[in-house]
Formats: sequence, structure tokens, C-alpha cells
Amino acid sequence: MPLVVGVDSSTQSCKIVVCDAATGTIVRQGSAPHPDGTEVDPEAWWHALLTAITAAGGLDDVSALAVGGQQHGMIVLDASGRVIRPALLWNDTRSSEAAQELTVQFPDIVARTGTLPVASFTATKLRWLRNTEPANAQRVAAVCLPHDWLTWRLRGYGPAGDSPLGPILTELTTDRSEASGTSYWSPTTGHYDREVLGAALGHDAVLPRVLGPGEAAGVTAEMNAVHGVRVPGGITVGPGAGDNAAASLGLSATSGDVVISLGTSGTVCAVSESPAVDESGTVAGFADALGGYLPLSCTLNAARVLDSVARVLGVDHAELGRLALAAPAGSGGLVLQPYFEGERTPNLPDATATLFGMTLHTFTREFLARAAIEGMLCSLADGFDIVTRYSAPTQRILLIGGGARSEAVIHIAAEVFSVPVVVPEPGEYVALGAARQAAWVVSGLLPDWPIAVAATPPVATVPTIRQQYAARAEH
Repeated sequence: MPLVVGVDSSTQSCKIVVCDAATGTIVRQGSAPHPDGTEVDPEAWWHALLTAITAAGGLDDVSALAVGGQQHGMIVLDASGRVIRPALLWNDTRSSEAAQELTVQFPDIVARTGTLPVASFTATKLRWLRNTEPANAQRVAAVCLPHDWLTWRLRGYGPAGDSPLGPILTELTTDRSEASGTSYWSPTTGHYDREVLGAALGHDAVLPRVLGPGEAAGVTAEMNAVHGVRVPGGITVGPGAGDNAAASLGLSATSGDVVISLGTSGTVCAVSESPAVDESGTVAGFADALGGYLPLSCTLNAARVLDSVARVLGVDHAELGRLALAAPAGSGGLVLQPYFEGERTPNLPDATATLFGMTLHTFTREFLARAAIEGMLCSLADGFDIVTRYSAPTQRILLIGGGARSEAVIHIAAEVFSVPVVVPEPGEYVALGAARQAAWVVSGLLPDWPIAVAATPPVATVPTIRQQYAARAEH
């Protein structure tokens, strides 16, 4: 059967899966790390992609590929196709004041674009660029996002002299899910809001053409020994997607499903048939990769909360989980509000973490371990409550990401949430979603790929956990 490739160019690394187009079975895979930090030269992502291609055995036998990627990252190009400055990533919060400026300037921006500007979104980063690096802002001829730029490069476009087809900026493409994370494209109208873009950047610029679901971006260009890697020509390239939309596609999520991902960030998103317009900004009205919508709430603090507490306790994640399960539900009133890196939902970029309810009884390793897991999940549960206002009644939660591999997290999730929690087998669901999209583009039909389930804990809701978290959040 034909083979297809899915790429996940995430915050931390580039992961590639090569799949059987009919069944979704992974036949080989590869990965390469990305640099740390909240601003990165996109060339590092390109180099990592090529390294991961080599690690995955190359592309000579592949018929199609698609790229899923971290959302919102600002890549600005000059007229020659060169990157003007390192890209600001989604988790770079320096544009929080710029976000406030855009909100004041456009009181109706949620109705216009489906999102309330926060520091994560591309429009706010462009306004920051205009405010703090005006000379760079004036040079901007085109703006794109990470998966847009990698798709463009794979098709042979790029800086003059470095790419076989050169800097044809009008060949930049994106998809609905990625465009909906910019704060200058509307999922409702399907058009860019050039007035918001102009207010952010200071002038108009080339923006990627928004492809429809299942529409090809083009084909790869023959590239020999670029960074020592050969990219064959003629491979069909799908539209790609933002990471959350790609993960939803990889999970085959449907109406009634809510996907909660415990990775670097924490996300809650629901499959919906209608766009979400949340004036509070708690829910971003994103589009999905299927032609529908993906209302989403995101926290900056998820699995790294567990990393931090495990480090303080001097234990690994397995021991952290054992400690947590040795404490009672509710942690005896010990509550961790886990805003270690500020927070996006709620929009508190300068917030810090706070530990409430410390007594001689509760200030122990066991109670602290459980409070860390409960705090992380309660933060996401607040987003869950609002996201589900914009979707069909929830039938199940699909719990994924590195944090979902913990037995303690799974157990406590069943206590925090009041609907069934299903934990799929650990997998690269962003990359799988991109591969599924690639199979769709090349065949004309979206394949039905089965998903293996690792755990289905019984619903065991303990209302006290969320009640005491909510009480502390009011202070």
C-alpha cells in the first residue's frame, strides 16, 4: 500500500511518522530536537525536519506528506524570502501589552476574528514588533507561521539562492486551523481581516493562501543534499494543520469528544459544528482541519508543573505518582494554583504559582504531589467547563500527552471530571493526524484509522477537589 508521512514540528522537537495509507500503521519514524527558548531561528526547524527525515529512512517511497506544527509562532520574511528576526513562539509573553492595545483598538475583535488577543497569538507579536523593532517591522513583506513556512520550504521555495524555486511569497499556504490562531483571520467568514493586520504590523503584507480541508498545497521540489539530505520531487503536500487540530484528526475525534492534552501547554478542545465567539477570551474560536470548528482553551502550565514538583521532591515521575496516590482526594485542603510561567487562561501573563492551605498536617511530600496533579487538572477543568458550552454534549474526554502516561494523573482525572475519561495508547497524534490528512489528500477520501485505548477509568468524581480549587481562585 502507499506510504504517507506526517510531521509534528512542535515546541520541543520535530517528529515524523511514516504510515501505511490504508491502515495508519506506523512503519518507521524519526525525530530531531529543537532549540530551547521562546524565540527560535526557523532555520533550526528546517534543519531538524531534514534530520528527522533521515532518521525516518527518507522519503523515496512516500506518496504524500503533511506538516502539523506549533501554532501562533510569528515568522516574518523580507522581499527576498529571508527571515528578518527569530520567530517568537506561542509561549513568548512579551507581547502582552501589545495584546491589550489591539483589544482597546478593536472592541469587536472577538466577533471579527473569533479570538480575544493574548500574548500567544500572532497579531500581538506583530504589534510588539512594530512597537519595539520598527525598522524590522518596516521590512516585513510576508507573515507566516511555522507549519506554513516548512510546507513552503518543502515545496522548494525560500530565500533567494538557498532554494530551487526562490522567494515566491505568494506561494505561501496555510490551512483554516492555523489561520484561526493569528487573530487576523475569521473562521466565520473565512477571510483575513486586513484592518487588524495593518493595525498590528503597521502596513499590509503577503499572507498565506488558506487551503480547504483535503486540498493539496502542491508537491515537493527535488532537493539534493540540502543539509546532507535528499528530498525527492513530486510528493504531494497536504495543507497541514495547527498542532491541536492535527491531534484531533489523529484521534479521529468527533462531535461529543473533548480532547485534553497534557504537554508543554495544556489544551482543552471540542469538536464543534458551529464557530465559538467567547467575548471573555477564555475560549479561542479556532477552526479544525475538517471544515468545522475547534473551540479551545489553553493553559501555559501543564506537564511542566509535574516536572517542577518532582524536581523539588527529588523523585522521578513514577515516584511522584506513587506519592500522590498515597494522599486522599482533595489533598487535605492543600491547593496548588500552578501559574509557574504566568498564565494564558485565565489571561494572567505576570502571575506566579501559589500554594494554599499549608498546615503541619498537609505540608508533606504526599499531599504536595497530589496537590500538583489536582491543581494542573483543575486549571484545565475550568477551561473544559467553558469550552463545552460551544459544542455538543460531552460523551467522553480523550486524555493525551506526556502527562497522561501517569497512572496517578489518570486516576485523579477520573475524580476531577464528571464524564468518562478515555486514555488512548501513547502516540504521536499530531504527526498521525498530519499523516491521515496526507492520505486524504492523495486518495480523495479521509481514511478511518483505528485508535488503541490504554485506559478507561470509571467515573469517580470527587466534587471537593474542584470546589476548594475554585474557592482559592477567588483570592
